[in-house]
Parts: sequence; structure tokens; C-alpha cells
Amino acid sequence: MKTLCCFLALSWVALFASVGFGQLYCPPEAQIVCEDGQTYRLVYQTVHDKQERTAYRLEYETVYEDQQVTSYRPVWETQIREHRYTVARPIRETSIREERYTVSRPVWETQYRDCSYDRVRYVQETAVREERYVVNRPVWETRERQESYTVLRPVYETATRTEYHTVMRPVTTYRTQYVDQGCYQEQMLFKPSLPKTRLTWQSGAYAIDPLTGQTVRQRAGLYWTQTPRGRYEVQRVWKPNLVATQIPQTTYCPQVVAREVAVRVCSYREEKVCRTVPYKVCRMVREEHVRKVPYTVCRPVTERIERKVPYQVCRWVTEERVRQIPVTTCRMVYEERVEKIPYRVCRTEAVQETVRVARRVEKRVPVTYTCYVPRVVVCRVPLDACGNPIATSVESPAPAATQSQKPTPAAPPEEVVEQPPSLPAETEEPGPDMATEATIEEPEPTEPDVREPAPASEVIEPE
Repeated sequence: MKTLCCFLALSWVALFASVGFGQLYCPPEAQIVCEDGQTYRLVYQTVHDKQERTAYRLEYETVYEDQQVTSYRPVWETQIREHRYTVARPIRETSIREERYTVSRPVWETQYRDCSYDRVRYVQETAVREERYVVNRPVWETRERQESYTVLRPVYETATRTEYHTVMRPVTTYRTQYVDQGCYQEQMLFKPSLPKTRLTWQSGAYAIDPLTGQTVRQRAGLYWTQTPRGRYEVQRVWKPNLVATQIPQTTYCPQVVAREVAVRVCSYREEKVCRTVPYKVCRMVREEHVRKVPYTVCRPVTERIERKVPYQVCRWVTEERVRQIPVTTCRMVYEERVEKIPYRVCRTEAVQETVRVARRVEKRVPVTYTCYVPRVVVCRVPLDACGNPIATSVESPAPAATQSQKPTPAAPPEEVVEQPPSLPAETEEPGPDMATEATIEEPEPTEPDVREPAPASEVIEPE
């Protein structure tokens, strides 16, 4: 019994170790029964093989070259040409002719007109008149009156009043705080790597040209396509678990407190007081007065003024006169002249120059990177009558040379065992210089699996 328990413990440890380095796939119906009656469970594991591959990176360099460049520059020369033209020269001749004309000569005569007028002159005279007016003369009298007024007398008393003041009292309250009491969990995470480029057959279809935006017909044939690939890794992820907790907190709240305070109060009482006040009264008395007022009177006096105004009268007298008028006649004489005009002529001259021209040269630099290639490994785990795995001794891993041998059958021919589909052959990624070649290279040999398989099981590679 003790030996059986040890075997069971070792088998489960080996089983969990195999699950740790690969993805474990074990459908419940994948069970086989051998001729001896032993039942086995088929366990599929995904093992990642490490491979090194080489890609080519495109780099550009600037190379300078000296080139002979022929340029043409303009050279200006001065030349002289003759310009013949005809000029009209004027010749002026002077002659005299007689001209008779009529002239109106003015004759001035003096005449007189009557401009007499009447002028009114005012003579001032002084006279006196009597004027009566009434005057109010003020008369002041002294009188007395009784005046009553109110006086406020202060009266002091002691009273009690209520005063309110604020006191800070501590108050304890509870608030709800959520605390994360989660834990870490392991989950499978797919990390993509460089995509795999291969030739695939595509049937004819309609597509949209990204440059013109028109619908074009794509012919059927082989096209380069990229397939994403990567590997699965175990990643620890935090699983939150929010738990509500009550946390006490003390705050100071203001509270109003009342108290009685003795206060001295001053109040005022009204008292009436009478007094005699003297005052003056003004009384107006009417009186009549007489006064003499001198005034000035203007009397008009009319006078006749005689005035004779002389003025000039113009009378025109017609006379005939004769005058000599010089007349100038212009005659044109045509002459031919020659003028020398300088002008500039442009002539191009070839000049040889050496110019440095920059040119970009591309080169491909090999880059080595490591990738993981997955493959499926099938293991047989013996089961007991209850369907539990039987613990056996852990076998040493088979060398790489024995993995290519023919595996032992996992089930009799009459039983059908489900197996995962075979993995496609890995193709090497084409470099930049292989983009136009439609060739597919053979897969590289994978490294031997150095991980330990499940105990008491045989490794069966898919065909």
C-alpha cells in the first residue's frame, strides 16, 4: 500500500511538470484499450522548439560621385549698325500786307443830376414832473412766549441676557472602504512574432484600388500573403476581490451652547420742561412821499440840403484806319540722314564644371533572430479501473536520434483513436531580395525535445 501511494504521487508530479512547459490538450473520450486489457489516456501537449533564423534588413548609404557638367553662359558683345531716315526741315519766309479796319473812339462829356435830400435833426429839452410813492417803514417790538421741550434722563439697571457660543465636540462615524483582497492567477497569453510570408492561391474577385478608389478585377493566381504566428506564454494576472470594510473616523462637529450673563443696561426716560423765550416782532408802517423827477424830451427839426452830382457820359465815334501786317509762310524741305546705333548681341559660351552628385545605395544586412515553432506530442497515460492515472517510474527522455524511429501503436487496428491534425510545414520567411521569386524552401530540422514526457507513456509524433 505504501509503494502504491509513492507511485501515485510520482505520476502526478510528472504529469504536472509536463503541463508546466507546454499546452496540455486531453479530451475525455481519447482513451484506448490494449490487448492485455490495460486502458490508456491520450494526452496531447504543445511543445515549442527554439529555432534561429536569418532575415535581411534594408539600409541606405549616401555615395558622392564627381561628374563633368557642361553649362552655357551668355557673353554680350557690342555692334554698330547704320540707320537711314528722312527729316523734314521747315523754311520760313516773311511778307507784308495792308489791312483796313474800323475803330470806335470814346468821347467823354460831363453832366449833372439833382441829389437834394431832407435831413431831420433832434433838439433835446429838459422838464420836471412830480412823482408820489408809498414806503413801508419797519417797526420792531419785543415779546415773550412759553416753549415746552422734552429731556431724556439716563437710568442704569442690571439685567441678564443669554449668550450663545460654538464648541467643537468629537463625533465618531464609520465609512465603508473597499479593499482589494485578490490573488494572482496564471493564464495562457499569445505573443505574436514576425508574420510568415508564403504563396497562396487566391480565386478571382473584385477589389477597390486604394489609389484611385475604383473597383478593379483581381485575377486568380498565386499571391504573397502574410500569416500571423507567435507562441503561448504563461502570464500571472491579478484577479481582484473587492471586500467592503468599515473604518472608524473621528471628526469635530460644532455645537451651540447657551449661558446666562449679567449686563448693565442704560435706559432713557422722557421729562417735559417749560421755559420763557423772548423774541422780536417786526411790524411794517406805510408812509406816502412826494419827489420831483427831471426828464429829457427830443423835438425833431427838418432841414433841406441841396446837392448837384456831376457824372461822365461816354459817346463812341467811328474812324477807319490802315495797318501793315507781316505774314510768315512755312515751306518744308526733305533731307536724308544717317545715324549709327550701337546694340548688344548675346552669344552663348560652353563651360566645363565638376559637380559632386549624391546617390543613395541600398545594402542588405543579415539579422539573426530566435523564434519558437510549436509541435504536438502525444503521450499515453495508463488508467486504473476507476479512470485514475496509475503512477509509474519516470522514464528518461529519449535522445533526438530515436525520435525519428517508428512509434509504437497507441491502439489496436480495430479501434479508432482521435488524433490532432498534422501541423503544416514551416517555411522560411523570404528576404527583401526574394520578393519576386515564387519558391518555398524546405523546413529546417528542429532541435530535439529535451523536456521530460509524462511517466509510463510513449511519444507519438503526428504524421
